[in-house]
Amino acid sequence: MEKDFLPICRDDMEKRGWSEADFVFVIGDAYVDHPSFGPAIISRLLERYGYKVCIIAQPDWKNDKSIDVFGKPRLGFLVCGGNMDSMVNHYSVSKKRRQKDAYSPGGEMGLRPDYATTVYCNLIRRTYKDVPIIIGGIEASLRRMAHYDYWSDKLKHSILVDSSADILSYGMGEHSMIEIAEALDSGINVSDITYVRGTCYRTKDISGVSEDAILLPDYDSLTRDRLEYARSFYTQYINTDPYSAKTLVEGYGNRGYVVQNPPAYPLTQMEMDDVYDLPYMNNYHPIYESKGGIPAISEIKFSLTSNRGCFGGCSFCALTFHQGRIIQTRSHESLIREAEQMTHDPDFKGYIHDVGGPTANFRHKSCAKQDRYGVCTNKQCLFPEPCRNLKVDHKDYIELLRKLEAIPGVKKVFIRSGIRFDYVMADSSDEFLKELCEKHISGQLRVAPEHVSDNVLKMMGKPKNSVYESFIARYQKVNARTGKKQFVVPYLMSSHPGSTLKEAVELAEYVRDIGYMPEQVQDFYPTPSTISTCMYYTGVDPRTMQPVYVPHNPHEKAMQKALMMYRKPENYDLVKEALIKAGRQDLIGFDKKCLIRPRKMENSSGHEHRPSKGRNQSRNCVCSNNTRKNNTNNKNYKEAPQKNKKIKDNVRSVGENKRHKRK
Repeated sequence: MEKDFLPICRDDMEKRGWSEADFVFVIGDAYVDHPSFGPAIISRLLERYGYKVCIIAQPDWKNDKSIDVFGKPRLGFLVCGGNMDSMVNHYSVSKKRRQKDAYSPGGEMGLRPDYATTVYCNLIRRTYKDVPIIIGGIEASLRRMAHYDYWSDKLKHSILVDSSADILSYGMGEHSMIEIAEALDSGINVSDITYVRGTCYRTKDISGVSEDAILLPDYDSLTRDRLEYARSFYTQYINTDPYSAKTLVEGYGNRGYVVQNPPAYPLTQMEMDDVYDLPYMNNYHPIYESKGGIPAISEIKFSLTSNRGCFGGCSFCALTFHQGRIIQTRSHESLIREAEQMTHDPDFKGYIHDVGGPTANFRHKSCAKQDRYGVCTNKQCLFPEPCRNLKVDHKDYIELLRKLEAIPGVKKVFIRSGIRFDYVMADSSDEFLKELCEKHISGQLRVAPEHVSDNVLKMMGKPKNSVYESFIARYQKVNARTGKKQFVVPYLMSSHPGSTLKEAVELAEYVRDIGYMPEQVQDFYPTPSTISTCMYYTGVDPRTMQPVYVPHNPHEKAMQKALMMYRKPENYDLVKEALIKAGRQDLIGFDKKCLIRPRKMENSSGHEHRPSKGRNQSRNCVCSNNTRKNNTNNKNYKEAPQKNKKIKDNVRSVGENKRHKRK
């Protein structure tokens, strides 16, 4: 049978000779049949196992009939809110509605509801009372137990409780989804499918749960005591490894319990190759062409996923909860096959945009013992310093990149996934860094130091700033040897737990010193199920239970963000206020180290004036908000408009000269 998209309407289903679907997959994104989209992987995998899967993409949640396109499925509904949590997709960190949705036709916003997974499940339940519902994807995975929800600013139930779904498949879901499908197909009632790894389920009776299960504090206890939530969260965090994790149980009073089984085992390399060799169309469905297509495809269409998982362990990242810390990789042969297919695409221009994953330069497990024992529960591989058992080797990745470059039709292979600079620094050889600088970046390398204050970096789970500075020196040295003049663009974050105005000013000074003016700054975003979000909600570091300063106030967050973009005129007032509050008035003045200049100054008589040439002005004079006046109300201005016009023109001229010199 010729490769084609899965059915999206009843006509498509009937053309295949199907009278019903085994599974109907309801998704919050537009239908994109590419392995960077979770629903594409799960639907194609089910198809490989002989199941009939139909797609309902972005149904109208206000219309019950929108869920009835294919009728009642034989085995059940699958529900995924999309490649992003629907609330992150809809709202900025300031909780303002975003204007574009990269996962919708033409970037149109508003084609999915807030809390999409829950809304879709309730929509299905209104039409089909007894059909099994299995939820998955990032939204379900990170909300599988009680969690802090930033947008409502409260602790929410497990998504299983609010959605009334039967089973939640967390993580990537290939193993668990096939096991669930086979159980349903064999006639097992969905309420009896309680044994599958990588799943959560609801129950009234926990007598059958394994004896070594951990009973977490119940939901009511968590809402009463934030410290109790911090302890509960950390118990979950250290039970994310498939080799050591215990079953977790969370109570919801008369609504029963949510039981989380240990995570599914990681895919072997052969299994991962099989997943990426499935017959994807590698594009969005043609029905979206007239609306401008799906913007999200542009970056990933000619990119290669070479790995999953991340042992970096950043506090603000949810990967530990979703993909885990054990690295899973595809073989060179599988990646080369996909790259060769790309070269036959009429839109391919010879450039592979990326070869990576969560972290590009991780191509093997962090240490040998993980095959048997999994990752350590009580320490990280790279933080605060690289573990002595860490395997540091870029040879396999270098070899892979060289093989891809040698494919006929490939002009250049870029690396755009993040690289861990601390892992690069742990490598005694410069071979990878040299290869990276010579062939795989174009003028600039993007890395993520995130901050420069060691206090904040500690909260982030990132290496000390000295490690980053050493990396920059090494990067520049390698570039000098290769004869290239290339730069580093750092990703920086404001308002992370641990960052006071003092640390925010320190970051602004760093931006000043390197001559970097970011167009955008990532303000810390408390997304579900990260250590940093737990800090934000509880005010303590769940790893130590020690208090942590948290910038909660939106105005303070705005000041911290403005400090990093202090050159923007619209940020002047926020920057000035922040510097005064931080006791750093020395940074307001005319010295080259100052962040901003005074707008107006007040003389001893209380009259305001602007600095002019030929006068000895204090280089660090700070103007007060109380001295701002409107010159048009000045009596002398009204009486001698021509004279004042000349003075005003001279001042304007001085200002223009100064601006010209700054440029």
